[in-house]
Amino acid sequence: MRCLVVLLALAAGAAEPDQPIAFSHKIHAGDYRIDCLFCHSGARRSAVSGIPSVQFCMGCHKSIAMTKPEIARLRGYWERKAPIRWTRIVKEPDYVFFNHFPHVQKGVRCQECHGPVETMVRLRLDHALNMDRCVSCHRQRNASIDCYTCHR
Repeated sequence: MRCLVVLLALAAGAAEPDQPIAFSHKIHAGDYRIDCLFCHSGARRSAVSGIPSVQFCMGCHKSIAMTKPEIARLRGYWERKAPIRWTRIVKEPDYVFFNHFPHVQKGVRCQECHGPVETMVRLRLDHALNMDRCVSCHRQRNASIDCYTCHR
């Protein structure tokens, strides 16, 4: 069962939104150094990075940190066979086509666009994701700045 996402784009610097489960990227990506692509494996092969399913999370949490209150909440979703309705943090406008795959293939680190997520107890948009930022990055890396690259 895949997690559903409520579409909501937040401005850079906005307060972190409330989420159904207090998931900490600091614990997972920071303290335990779990690679972003372990949980967001879609980025290796598709446009969308994906949000792990409840089943995926329970793969580890059947035996790790089982007594923690947030893991009990996760287990509740698992037992009810219900998706977690996360509040979306990043959403491109409809006229922008973004594909994670070529960026991952070229070695662009997740933090270059998403900020230092490994330090975030609550995920937030760290900086503006806009055309100027993307075009500047493409120029620095000698990537295409043809309009069709991002606007299809």
